[in-house]
Amino acid sequence: MKNSFAAIVIAVCTIPAGAATKTVTLAVPSMDCPVCPITVKKALIQVPGVSQASVNFDKRQAVVTFDDTKTNVGALTQSTKNAGYPSTLATGAN
Repeated sequence: MKNSFAAIVIAVCTIPAGAATKTVTLAVPSMDCPVCPITVKKALIQVPGVSQASVNFDKRQAVVTFDDTKTNVGALTQSTKNAGYPSTLATGAN
């Protein structure tokens, strides 16, 4: 029992202190059909650290929640660009 407790304490202590979930809004102006958000969402979800992505065709935006110790906005925008839909951090968002 003491070994299990020690393992739990060690595991908790090794979590980075600065780990935080972050949510950003990306502008994706090149989406031009109702199917485009599916491709954008698939690209974003494949980025390590992304826990959630919601893409809105009408607003031409993607809202992405991710672990900022595993990825960053640059990786997110690169993933949408690689999928054929360049994006930028939305002005005035987050």
